[in-house]
Amino acid sequence: MSEPFKTLERAPRDSRHPLAEILDAVGFNESGLIPAIAQQHDSGEVLMMAWMNHEALEETLHTGRVCYWSRSRGKLWRKGESSGQQQHLKSAALDCDGDTLLLQVEQTGPACHTGRRSCFYVALENDEARITAEPLIDPDTLYGSGKG
Repeated sequence: MSEPFKTLERAPRDSRHPLAEILDAVGFNESGLIPAIAQQHDSGEVLMMAWMNHEALEETLHTGRVCYWSRSRGKLWRKGESSGQQQHLKSAALDCDGDTLLLQVEQTGPACHTGRRSCFYVALENDEARITAEPLIDPDTLYGSGKG
């Protein structure tokens, strides 16, 4: 854990700390990424997990539109740029170690590329996996035929 996060452990409620100092201390992994969990701000529903690099995090904080790092494409991915299903940031928080983000968002439509509201629709129960949600929108409608 970095020194700034050790200092924050004993910081009083509502104390303020320079954002640049905290962002410089974020625990990005060896690929320069940090996991970001997106949660619907008003319902608490966990929508998805994706990755952010420093640039995506700064863009998200400055624009209010959630931006991730696409590992498969090797570039910034502004949520909804191809599907129209955007995420607008309501608040962002780091965990105590500074190595995981929790984003409170306003999600328009489905968050999942499968057309479901949440990416977490496969329940693991006893000796089975059960699908817990139907797509809200057909993925071919979201992305065009042949794209997932």
